[in-house]
Amino acid sequence: MKREDIRNVAIIAHVDHGKTTLVDELLKQSGVFRENQEVAERVMDSGDIERERGITILSKNTAVFYKGVKINIVDTPGHADFGGEVERVLKMVDGVILVVDAFEGPMPQTKFVLRKALELDLAVVVCVNKVDRPGARPREVEDETLELLMDLDAGEKQLDCPFVFASAKSGYAVLDPDDEPKNMEPLFETIISSIPAPEGETDAPAKLLISTIDYNEYVGRIGVGKVETGKIKSNQELILVNAHDLDKKQKVKIGRLYEYEGLNKKEVTEASFGSIVAVSGIADLHIGDTICDPADTEPIPFQKISEPTLSMYFMVNDSPLAGQEGKFVTSRHLRDRLFRELNTDVSLRVEETENTDSFKVSGRGELHLSVLIENMRREGYEFAVSRPHVLTKTDERNRTLEPMELVYVDVPEEFAGNVIQKLSSRKGELAGMGSANGGYTRLEFRIPSRGLIGYRGEFMTDTKGNGIMNTIFDGYELYKGPISFRKSGSLIAFESGETLTYGLFNAQERGDLFVGPGEKVYAGMVIGQTGKSEDIEVNVCKAKHLTNTRSSAADDALRLIPPVIMSLEQSMDFIDDDELLEVTPTHLRIRKKILDPTLRKRDLIRRNQEL
Repeated sequence: MKREDIRNVAIIAHVDHGKTTLVDELLKQSGVFRENQEVAERVMDSGDIERERGITILSKNTAVFYKGVKINIVDTPGHADFGGEVERVLKMVDGVILVVDAFEGPMPQTKFVLRKALELDLAVVVCVNKVDRPGARPREVEDETLELLMDLDAGEKQLDCPFVFASAKSGYAVLDPDDEPKNMEPLFETIISSIPAPEGETDAPAKLLISTIDYNEYVGRIGVGKVETGKIKSNQELILVNAHDLDKKQKVKIGRLYEYEGLNKKEVTEASFGSIVAVSGIADLHIGDTICDPADTEPIPFQKISEPTLSMYFMVNDSPLAGQEGKFVTSRHLRDRLFRELNTDVSLRVEETENTDSFKVSGRGELHLSVLIENMRREGYEFAVSRPHVLTKTDERNRTLEPMELVYVDVPEEFAGNVIQKLSSRKGELAGMGSANGGYTRLEFRIPSRGLIGYRGEFMTDTKGNGIMNTIFDGYELYKGPISFRKSGSLIAFESGETLTYGLFNAQERGDLFVGPGEKVYAGMVIGQTGKSEDIEVNVCKAKHLTNTRSSAADDALRLIPPVIMSLEQSMDFIDDDELLEVTPTHLRIRKKILDPTLRKRDLIRRNQEL
């Protein structure tokens, strides 16, 4: 039996190809908003960091109505670091809208998300977006997308997928680039005709697969998923099982039941197969769980989420300035917050260590972990983090394997040599080179994941901000040997106190400073970067001694070079193995792990002897 009144579809694409803007327009043109209602751009990106950076981090659910058909839409992230979000929500839908930029064409993440959709044998609608962009080449991009489908061994059904040409920003879609643009109706019609209606039996035992977990302070965990068979009702008593944990069999009772309408959840008393619903009232609910009728407790299969590739240590801040700026500073605060994150982030791992003040946190990449750090500092947490390290494995012959990345770089021709040299020195292998759009050169590298740690800042400098770099995880290979990262040393504060202009003026001859006058520093804090390979201690709290002698230049103001202000990602890239990043709601400070200079020198001697 088919439910012709519902279509379930996910919007997938490479980062910045216009998924969220497209959802905005579908919401507007389906009448979700009042005519005079003010609506923010990218209304689905509800998080502060999502709005600031213009990226989607968490998948979002919404629903629109078109000619009596309810279209459930899932907006997914485009960044590889949030690939776990994409993998699991595809289990909720029967088809995908693949959004491809009419200028850039298919990109690395386009390949990743499309492969996931094809593995689940989902129907595909290709939307070539930004057709009104200067330099747009919709026909060529159509051919490139078909080539990509063939490369991924798509079936006959997917190769015969419909193409729609759109400008989400201008609010129109057409079936042919030469057609007169009007509105989004051609895309709505294509979704109805090409995305299959959900199939199932109303009388069969109820089954609901949980694909996403939402969390609310008042009602606790909220499970989101698609009703696969039968009917789910509020206050119904069911069984909780899991395909990856066959011993799990738990009696549960559905609390409240919700369906999506526009940007809101609407409470309902029952939902039939094919509906995407949210359920509350079950405390021990996890992604991949199946809620089912006692008459049929066979769990629905759920794919394993890709493993993390990068880890950092999160620890209690123990610097001399600890506890002065944060609201949550203890190990209990830190532990509770990190384990709470596991409620909603399926790709994250948190492990306790021998030290009760330190936790090992593993994620899919630097962006994944930096978003968690930024969220925590905005919530008032104060803590310290170590340099990111890749997670290695061992094979059956006890050899070390490390994660590899495919890197696609588009740069103006004059910068290509510099990029090749830098990535080669980090154990990267040039796999391909050709011309890209707009007079750019496209480079393709295979490189160990650790070779990219700390490189993004250098890349932007080397290409004068004109380069575009995309990465995608590419399995594990034998360890490639040591990589020399930072060639510059740190300028370290000699004593605790407040920085003074005179001390800073003398110190700036040694390198680039990270602090200005009137800032609190402490002995062992990194306050700058020097061009030399070894660390240098400087006294930035030094005041000028007063004398009876007056020099001719005494009244001249000391000129200070403005300090280098680093972002969270730049700070994470900069820190070395013997350093930590102190994170508070108001400051990011880099410091040495060992603050005492004598103990630090002894530790350096010991480490050199071990090498």
